[in-house]
Amino acid sequence: MRHAIHVPLFGALADPRAIVDIACAAEQTGWDGLFVWDHILSPVAGEWDIADPWVSLAAAATSTGRIKLGPMVTPLPRRRVINLARETVTLDRLSAGRLILGLGTGRDIWREYSAFGDDGDPRRLARVLDEGTAALTALWAGETVTRHGAVVVDGIRITPGPVQRPRIPVWFGTNRTDGAPIERAARYDGIFPLGMDIDGIARIADAVGAVRGSLADFDIAVAARGDSDLDRLQAAGATWAVREFWPGDTPEKVLQAVERGVPHHTNS
Repeated sequence: MRHAIHVPLFGALADPRAIVDIACAAEQTGWDGLFVWDHILSPVAGEWDIADPWVSLAAAATSTGRIKLGPMVTPLPRRRVINLARETVTLDRLSAGRLILGLGTGRDIWREYSAFGDDGDPRRLARVLDEGTAALTALWAGETVTRHGAVVVDGIRITPGPVQRPRIPVWFGTNRTDGAPIERAARYDGIFPLGMDIDGIARIADAVGAVRGSLADFDIAVAARGDSDLDRLQAAGATWAVREFWPGDTPEKVLQAVERGVPHHTNS
């Protein structure tokens, strides 16, 4: 099992220099990844400083050389696919192939769509996520992409491509244990279950295995606390334990957890 830190870029953690400090400490103390939230408005009450995930991750990439980095998760329907393609390729090359891209639909409960005149209907968002991910991975592969549906790309090919082959790993965030979200994730490289207990993780692993035929080369990254039973999570199918933090947590609190080192468990 691998271990990562997951931080919101809110409040004091909106300082990109704090994110660099956390990334460097994580690398030095044996952690495997640093993931960050991707929000443009706050999902929690109050007025918060909020940082951009891509600039923050770029700063972390230039300051480290081993740990994986990525947003968990980027709502693809908020973005033009071409912008996301350029940003992900640039960050993958900057980090020498260490990017993991978390994707999802996002929700309009915090007005991250409607406040800017965008349609937050969940069915539309799911269509855009499906078509946008297909277009994004085709652009990474160097294909000339033409799509005229929920996502429009008209005869576009990009260079350069990412360092990683066959593609940058794509994980999907979801609070479901079956259905279309699981089938979508199973077509790619991993899943980031949201608000899931151990039984839910096991159901996801079974559902993904049924679609793919096996769980080989597929990651299940689960939220973990300091007291989480890592052996049970791993037995349920988890491949990553992701230590969660929340808006209002300070860089000092995160660094204290990071510097205590990777949690120990029996089946490492």
